[in-house]
Amino acid sequence: MRKLVFLLAALLCCLFIAACEGNEKNAQPQAARTELSYASTKDIRNINPHLYSGEMAAQNMVFEPLVINTPEGVKPWLAERWEISPDGKEYTFHLRKGVHFTDGAPFNAEAVKLNMDAIVANKPRHAWLDMVNLIDRNEVVDEHTFKLVMKHPYYPTLVELGLVRPFRFISPNCFVNGQTKDGVSGYVGTGPWVLTEHKDKQYSLFTANKDYWGTKPELQAVRWRVMPDHQTIMLALQKGEIDLLFGSDGDMLNLDAFNALQKEGKYVTAISAPVASRAILLNAHQPVTKEKAVREALQHAINKQAIAEGVLNGTESVANTLISPTVHYCDLDLPVREYSPAKASELLDVAGWKTGADGWRYKDGKKAVVRLYYNSQNAQERTIGEYMQSDLKKIGIEMKIIGEEKQAFLDRQKTGDFELQYSLSWGTPYDPQSYLSSWRIPAHGDYQAQVGLERKEWLDKAITELMIEPNEDARQKMYREILTYIHDEGVYIPLTYSRTKAVHSKTLQGVGFGASQYEIPFETMYFQKGPAR
Repeated sequence: MRKLVFLLAALLCCLFIAACEGNEKNAQPQAARTELSYASTKDIRNINPHLYSGEMAAQNMVFEPLVINTPEGVKPWLAERWEISPDGKEYTFHLRKGVHFTDGAPFNAEAVKLNMDAIVANKPRHAWLDMVNLIDRNEVVDEHTFKLVMKHPYYPTLVELGLVRPFRFISPNCFVNGQTKDGVSGYVGTGPWVLTEHKDKQYSLFTANKDYWGTKPELQAVRWRVMPDHQTIMLALQKGEIDLLFGSDGDMLNLDAFNALQKEGKYVTAISAPVASRAILLNAHQPVTKEKAVREALQHAINKQAIAEGVLNGTESVANTLISPTVHYCDLDLPVREYSPAKASELLDVAGWKTGADGWRYKDGKKAVVRLYYNSQNAQERTIGEYMQSDLKKIGIEMKIIGEEKQAFLDRQKTGDFELQYSLSWGTPYDPQSYLSSWRIPAHGDYQAQVGLERKEWLDKAITELMIEPNEDARQKMYREILTYIHDEGVYIPLTYSRTKAVHSKTLQGVGFGASQYEIPFETMYFQKGPAR
C-alpha cells in the first residue's frame, strides 16, 4: 500500500512538472499598453487651429499643415511638392490625394482655400505674423492644386506655413457662417489623433485616427490629464498614474523636481538642445528704466552664471545675446556685458543715481525702485527673481517681486505697466523672423518695452522691410542692424538659452522632441511589452 501511494505521488509530481514546463513554453509576454497618460498643468481649452486660446501641443495633434519644419529644413506634408514663381510671389502646392478629414470631408484645394480665406478674414488677430498681412489671394487651380499669391516676396513663407498655428486645416463642415474667427462647431482635422472626449479642466482623450493617411501611431489613445498643482503631478507620477511629463519652462516641470527625478533613477529623463532665449524685458517707457544708463547698469548687475548654476542646475547655458548665435542671421559677435557690480555702480553714479544713507540710490529725490512681474504658477521664475533682487540690492536698486495669475501676467504685457518682466523667445522655427515680427504689435510686452526707444518708429519699419527683402545678403545686413540696435539699447537682459525637458516611465519608448518647443510627438511613442506571466 505504501509503495502504491509513493508511486501515485511520484506520478502527480511528474504531471505537475510537465504542466509547468508546458506553461513556460506557451507563456506569452503581456500585451503592450496602448493608452498613454500625460499630465499637464493646463487644459487644452479651445483648440480651433485658427485661434490662440488652445494648447498648441493639442492643436498639433489634430490639425496638419501643408509643410512641416524639421532640423533639416522645410519638408512636404499635406502638400507633396511645390513651385515658387521667379518673382517669389506665387507658391503652387500639389496636394496629397486620398486625404480626408476625420468627418469624411475631402482634403482638397477647395478646403485649403476656405481655410486660408478664413484666416485672412481675421487679419487683425494674426497681425503679429506678417505673412497674413502679405497674402494677396488664395486660388484653386484644380482639385489637388492650390496657389498662394503674395503681395510681395516674403522669405519666411514656407517656414510660417509649417507653424503650429494658424495655418492648419479644419474640416469646412466645422465652419460657422463660412468662417472660423467666431468659433467652430467641432475640432475635426486630418491629423493622427482625434479628440473624442473633453471634460473641462479635468481631462481630454485623444484616440488614434484609424484612417490616417500617414504612418499611424502605435498608441491607441493619449489621455491628457489636467493637474494644475506640481505636487499632485509628482504624486501621480510616483504612483504610476501618469506616464509622461513634458515642457519647456517651470510652470510645467520645475528644475528641482526634474533633478530629483533624474537622481532617483526610477524614470527616464531627457533634455533637448537649446530651443529659445530666456530674458528679462526692461521697459524703456518707465521712470527708472527709461534711462539707457540704468538699463546698461542692470545688464552688468545680474549674475547670470549664478542663475544658470544655482537655479537652473547647469541645464541651460548663459546667454550673452538675446538670440543664440546658432540661430540663422544671429551670429553677430556683439559685445558681451560681463557681470560686474562695480561697473554697474559706476554707470549709475555717472547718470546721477547717488547712494543715500539708507543704501538705496536716489535721483532728484526719487528712489530707484523697480517691479518684476512673473507668472505665479512658475516657481522657477520666482526663484530667478530672488537671485536678481539680491544682485540689484548690491548696487542700491530696490526690486519688488510680484506674482500674478497667468492671464493677469499676460494682460500686463499689453498695458506696459511694468519695469521688468520675463520674456521667452518663441524658439525654433519662429526665431528670428516671427519673433521680431511680433515686436511691432502693441499687445506684446516686447512692443511696450521698446516703445520708449528714440528709434522705435525706425525699428518697426526696418522689421517690416526685412520681411519682404528677397536678397539673402541684404537680409543678413538688416538683421545685424536691428539686433545690434536692440543690444545697444539694453531693453533685454539675456539670461540663458532654454531647453525642453521630458520625464517618462521606463516602459514608454520613442519619446523625443519636435521642431518647436510647442510640439509633443505622441505619434512616435509606444510602450514596451510587459514580462511574460
